[in-house]
Amino acid sequence: MGLALFSSDGKLIWKGSTQTGKRRPQEEATMKHSGGNQACYVLGQKTPSIRDLYSLGHKLGQGQFGTTYMCKEISTGREYACKSITKRKLISKEDVEDVRREIQIMHHLAGYKNIVTIKGAYEDPLYVHIVMELCSGGELFDRIIQRGHYSERKAAELIKIIVGVVEACHSLGVMHRDLKPENFLLVNKDDDFSLKAIDFGLSVFFKPGQIFEDVVGSPYYVAPEVLLKHYGPEADVWTAGVILYILVSGVPPFWAETQQGIFDAVLKGHIDFDSDPWPLISDSAKNLIRGMLCSRPSERLTAHQVLRHPWICENGVAPDRALDPAVLSRLKQFSAMNKLKQMALRVIAESLSEEEIAGLKEMFKAMDTDNSGAITFDELKAGLRRYGSTLKDTEIRDLMEAADIDKSGTIDYGEFIAATIHLNKLEREEHLLSAFRYFDKDGSGYITIDELQHACAEQGMSDVFLEDVIKEVDQDNDGRIDYGEFVAMMQKGIVGRTMRKSINMSIRNNAVSQ
Repeated sequence: MGLALFSSDGKLIWKGSTQTGKRRPQEEATMKHSGGNQACYVLGQKTPSIRDLYSLGHKLGQGQFGTTYMCKEISTGREYACKSITKRKLISKEDVEDVRREIQIMHHLAGYKNIVTIKGAYEDPLYVHIVMELCSGGELFDRIIQRGHYSERKAAELIKIIVGVVEACHSLGVMHRDLKPENFLLVNKDDDFSLKAIDFGLSVFFKPGQIFEDVVGSPYYVAPEVLLKHYGPEADVWTAGVILYILVSGVPPFWAETQQGIFDAVLKGHIDFDSDPWPLISDSAKNLIRGMLCSRPSERLTAHQVLRHPWICENGVAPDRALDPAVLSRLKQFSAMNKLKQMALRVIAESLSEEEIAGLKEMFKAMDTDNSGAITFDELKAGLRRYGSTLKDTEIRDLMEAADIDKSGTIDYGEFIAATIHLNKLEREEHLLSAFRYFDKDGSGYITIDELQHACAEQGMSDVFLEDVIKEVDQDNDGRIDYGEFVAMMQKGIVGRTMRKSINMSIRNNAVSQ
């Protein structure tokens, strides 16, 4: 995991570690036993066995690094969620540090009512287990859609909770960096306001005035200064502003058919208040959104200022008049599409093998022609040419700068692995085909609504509006999704996916094909 670098024509060309420590191949190798076990404790010390304290139940969800299960505390019978992270997938030192930091931040934020409570963390030879509060009420958008009646006032109540989480994080020196509707769950199905922020995997501690450069987040929600690699906690307010725009209109403010198109729209910063339903939305709501989506971070509202805005305050001016039903319909489609892409991306992520990791090690050795343990600019340039890359010298310089975090002028093995290991292969034919076949259970060449339903059950995903998925993706209106339609959907912008784990067309694909 690390920094993402985009070339001048918008392609993601390199991933760099945000850590400064240098590692040699032999040091990297000490991180694993045979069979994938870690030689040292990820958590830094031995912990009690989770199976002595909890009984693990059915699967709730699947992610790139592990699986979330229902679990029950043996001594009390209370139910919790257990996120089990597969240690063999923690390849680099940075991966391990990310897990440790996520746990530290969850403990640091413990006690705030709208942040999921961590119960404890445990480790065994194969997994790191994070036991936390169970949120069984579903996702934010799903609840809105199910309720039917929806108004500006309701949106104001929800964004007040979300921005309250941002303010709590910032007051405790934490920047979230990946706020999005999928990262807010409801504790139960009866309380619309039991929202909890659940995912702190990209969160970091920060100090006042500290500047961050690694590009993280999700395309629709990313702030312009993040894309420009010069940002601070103000980026969280931008992201909350994007969520508010979606809550009121049903669509993202910065939209395009491709990921690069989305980034271009974000950097341009034009906010559409002319299309439906905006003519019927209050001026106060628009004023707040403008303040949250101000392109200049220094002029953007702070979380505290947002919470004091007239539209959001208790007994504020947000009207309770029902919004246009089209807003709910759009929210429904947006949520459904997100979930289908999430499932497909999981299938692709799971395809990463030890052999592919070994291939990266060989790629490093091939580029390091003088066997110094580090790659110089000339070696990188020559190596990329051998692998078929057509990057310009200026782009290779940018790539070098991004990967060479300690500014030594070279890229060592640890930086190289951290920079490339998480590049998924979304646009490689065999991976798209593999994901398509996962859904197409009967091998008919089409994905049907029954097959989508089956896939949702396998992945532990509920409340997916499958008719809307079919309707949105099915270009020829035959009631099913063929391979061409599936590929077109996957390439329309990577939804719900952090850019830390985004695609690399120029380098990785050519390298693996050699």
